[in-house]
Amino acid sequence: MSHYLVKRVLMMLLTLWIIVTLTFSLMHAIPGDPFASESDQLPEQILANLRAKYNLDEPLPVQYVLYLKNLVMLDLGPSIKSDTRGVNDMIADGFSASATLGAQAIVIAIFFGITFGIIAALNRNKWLDYAAMAMAVLGIAIPSFIMAPLLINFFAIKFPIFPVATWGTWMHTVLPSLALAFGPLAIITRYMRASMIEVMNQNYIRTAEAKGVPTFALVVKHGIRNAILPVVTFLGPLIASLITGTFVVEKIFAVPGIGKYFVDGIFNRDYPVILGTTIFYSSILIVTIFLIDLAYTLIDPRIKLTNKEG
Repeated sequence: MSHYLVKRVLMMLLTLWIIVTLTFSLMHAIPGDPFASESDQLPEQILANLRAKYNLDEPLPVQYVLYLKNLVMLDLGPSIKSDTRGVNDMIADGFSASATLGAQAIVIAIFFGITFGIIAALNRNKWLDYAAMAMAVLGIAIPSFIMAPLLINFFAIKFPIFPVATWGTWMHTVLPSLALAFGPLAIITRYMRASMIEVMNQNYIRTAEAKGVPTFALVVKHGIRNAILPVVTFLGPLIASLITGTFVVEKIFAVPGIGKYFVDGIFNRDYPVILGTTIFYSSILIVTIFLIDLAYTLIDPRIKLTNKEG
């Protein structure tokens, strides 16, 4: 077990280093720099001083080494477009809002996705099954950045039930949480339905039915536990992406989360903000996938963590 954990931690660090390197390289491959748009407005000497302040006048290998050195110290650097705030402060401020929306969206997606999947599986080829699958198709076909304006149009403009474009109370979190949850809810519904149908057709389930075990007991004690593994696999990247913030949805609803800083960082060519938010998201994703792997052993004791492949 200890050997497996050490190996996984090393693989996680290697993966994170690759992500940092690729992001750094692609970001600097784009022509220009964060001050290119101001080159006609500021004197050349001021531009040179600004580039020197943020080490942009150094060769790329030197910039890369300096960034890695600060990253080891957990310092994501200063924001180029903000003189008073660093990237660490931005992430600390934005994570609360992103985590709130993400947690609510996760609860909605998991609870209703599993529930609808079970209902569809137990009523296969009936109207409940067709209704659940129709909702799943819509959820997959309509992306969150389309769902968000639709929710705003119906529940904030035509029927002014929930507030938008502001942030403060739990009412402000309802629509963005629904916009984030609708797609994952649909995918979980399809996964759970397919897995539940397969499990309920197993011989041990039929044997239990023949012995007179009630359907509710079969579903709860045997069906759900064995059918939920494919859903758990999907939860790793889902939880990471929802907790760290879905960038476009946060921008649409004016949520002061990490997504807002990331989008603004791209528009402003703010290198430290782009790198910092990418690293933070990637770290959450890598750790979450690792925790999901550990959760497999709790859900299904037959799964063992070893240092052997296969």
